[in-house]
Amino acid sequence: MDIVRIILIVVFIIVSLILIVLTMMQSKDDAGASSTITGGAGNFYEKNKGKTKEGRLKKWTIILGIVFVLLCIALGIVYGI
Repeated sequence: MDIVRIILIVVFIIVSLILIVLTMMQSKDDAGASSTITGGAGNFYEKNKGKTKEGRLKKWTIILGIVFVLLCIALGIVYGI
């Protein structure tokens, strides 16, 4: 059981560090009222946003956030908290 704890902690630390780096790499995505005036939702960039660097960063941040929460739950179960 100690090996499972060590593996979970190491994976948890790695995921945490990668999640921090990905979060810091993202740009501020605040279009505000200007996008409603100019019609920001219908342009080519918005339709293909998932294929851009920002879209991939956002996708991986969400995936690693889910993995982070699952690891938190697993560590809580393993340590009996």
